[in-house]
Amino acid sequence: MPTKPAKYSTKTDTKEPFLQRLFSIILHTRDPSNFIDKIIGSFGNRDNICENKPPFISRFTCSRATIRFLEYIRPKRVNCLWGKTEDAENNEASTEVVHATDDRFLAPDVPISQNIAHQKWQQYLYKIGNKQGMRILEIGSREVAGPSHARQEFLNAEYVGFDFYPGRNVDVVGDVHKLSSYFGKEEKFDIIYSSACFEHFAMPWIVAVEIAKLLKVGGVVFIETHFSFSSHERPWHFFQFSDMALKILFSKALGFECIEAGMSNPIVGRFSSFADEYLRNRPVTGLYCHSEYLGKKVKDIDNFNWEKLDLIDVVGETTYPLPKE
Repeated sequence: MPTKPAKYSTKTDTKEPFLQRLFSIILHTRDPSNFIDKIIGSFGNRDNICENKPPFISRFTCSRATIRFLEYIRPKRVNCLWGKTEDAENNEASTEVVHATDDRFLAPDVPISQNIAHQKWQQYLYKIGNKQGMRILEIGSREVAGPSHARQEFLNAEYVGFDFYPGRNVDVVGDVHKLSSYFGKEEKFDIIYSSACFEHFAMPWIVAVEIAKLLKVGGVVFIETHFSFSSHERPWHFFQFSDMALKILFSKALGFECIEAGMSNPIVGRFSSFADEYLRNRPVTGLYCHSEYLGKKVKDIDNFNWEKLDLIDVVGETTYPLPKE
C-alpha cells in the first residue's frame, strides 16, 4: 500500500496551486479513477515539472508530494469523493479528501444558520412555544413527507394547523394568501411558522403581510424554505429564497426585527454534460439547500402597502456590490 501523506487539510493543500485545480477536476470528472491513473502516468515519479503534462495543467508544477497524494487516493479512495466509501480502512482518507474539496464550494459571505438550522429549528420552537397560554400556527401543516409531531410537541400550548388541502394534522383549510380571513379579528398567535412551503406560494410578499396581521406584537415568525433544491411539486414550484430574500419579506418596514437568518446544508454542484458547451462540468459554488429566517414582530404597521415603500425601507444599510474598477 502506498505511504499515506502526513495530512491533507484545506490549510495545507491550498498552498499548492496544482492541488487546488486538481481537486476540482477530480471531483467533476466522469471517471475519477481512470483520470488519476493517467495523471500519475504522465508525471511518473519526477520531482517537479514534467514535459508531457496534460495541457489543462500546463501552468502548474507538480511535486513528489502531489504524486504520493494521487497514488494514495487512486482507485478505491477516489470513490469517496462521490460518497461511496467502500471500507473502514479508507474512512480517514475519505474525510480528508472530501473536506479539502467541499470547502471550495462554500460561499464565504453566506451565514450558516445556528439555532435555526435545518435539524435544529423544530426543537428551538418547541422549547419557546410549548407553554400554557401560547398559540401556535403552522402554515403547511399537512403530513406529506412523514408524520408530524408538532401537535404533541406543543401539547401545553394551543396548536393550529393550516393547509391548502385537508388531511392529517390540518385544522383549517384555505388559501394562505388570504390567511387572516380564516380567523376572527381578535385572534392572534404567539408563533407562526412554516417549513418547505414558501417556494410554493405564488405571491409570498402577500403571505408575509397576512402573517404580520395574525402575529402578536412580540410574537415570533419562523420560515424555512429552499435556496437550491430539485424541482418538485410542479407546477406550483414558484420561487427559491436566499436568507436575504426572507429578510426583505419580513423587514422593519413590515414591523419585524430579524433574530437570525442564514442557510444550511451546503450542496456540491456542477453543470451537466447536457449544458451549453462552455459550461459543461464546470463547478457551481455557493449552493445551499435550506434558507431560514427567525424574526420578532416589534410593532403593528397599519395599512401596509408594498408599492408605497422605498428601496431603502427593505434593504436597510446594505447595497448592491459596487462596480469593479
